[in-house]
Amino acid sequence: MRSVSRRHFVGGIAVAATAASLPGTMWAAVSKFKIGVISDEISQDFDHACYVISKEYGLHYVELREAWGKNLQEISNAQISDAQKILAKYALSVTDIASPLFKVDWPGAPRSQYGSKGDMHGAAASTLKQQDDVLRRSIELARQFGTDEVRCFDFWRIDNVKPYRAAINEKLHEAAEFAGQRGVLLVLENEFECNTATGREAAATLAGIPSKHLALNWDPGNAVMRGEFDAYPGGWNALPKNRIHHCHVKNAVKDDQGKVQWAPVDVGYIDWTAQFRALKAIGYSSATNLETHWRGGGTPEQSSDRSWQGMKKDLIAAGCL
Repeated sequence: MRSVSRRHFVGGIAVAATAASLPGTMWAAVSKFKIGVISDEISQDFDHACYVISKEYGLHYVELREAWGKNLQEISNAQISDAQKILAKYALSVTDIASPLFKVDWPGAPRSQYGSKGDMHGAAASTLKQQDDVLRRSIELARQFGTDEVRCFDFWRIDNVKPYRAAINEKLHEAAEFAGQRGVLLVLENEFECNTATGREAAATLAGIPSKHLALNWDPGNAVMRGEFDAYPGGWNALPKNRIHHCHVKNAVKDDQGKVQWAPVDVGYIDWTAQFRALKAIGYSSATNLETHWRGGGTPEQSSDRSWQGMKKDLIAAGCL
């Protein structure tokens, strides 16, 4: 697990000082990754979030999940138009639609302890039957925002998923083919409260769904939350590298009581410098987006600022920025 030693801290200051002397707009230009941020991790004020991503972080990419307190599934046509204008104003491109697709209970299975809270980032659709509408809406949003990727999940976690795995795989395959016929790639996120939570589980799920229209949104922080403390390199080594088309960047650490908690990007179980190097080594060039989650820095914006500084430092150390 990474911690902040004196040498690491002093070295980080030196790197950050050098980085800070360069124009912010250079960052994306010298990286093969599409480096971005999930906008609502900074602020629900979409204009302000885009300002921070573009003008303060010097980035050109944004991931869309919520805006103005609503999931994209729920925003109006007028708000979509406003969002498009804001993106144009700050010269930001959308990497993907971070939809809540399949973050629901699997019908007929025992009720998941995670599904009971109905956490779908503000989206209302909570049953499998409604997910066809979520998928269609997400594909339409992708077209409206100029991206060909939609994020999805593997249903709320079941204690014993084995009896339902084949049927779940069939549904995910069906959705991927439907999206693919419309020019959209589904990126399945390994989510610690869903059935695919770790790198090893992601490898098994992908092996069971050989659709070219289903890829992985690799999130080693989520894998740590599920107890895969060697998400990098252990979970990473299990993954089919050619099917990784999206990456979320955050970190986690154990607190004094031994509970795993979110942490700044450069502190925790994930050695992001090494993970970025590994992504670079496989020729990865897709989205690499900050998903802060950690709130120990004060406000969401302040916490994102702290995590972006750590992420930037690790990208530089890895030769990716």
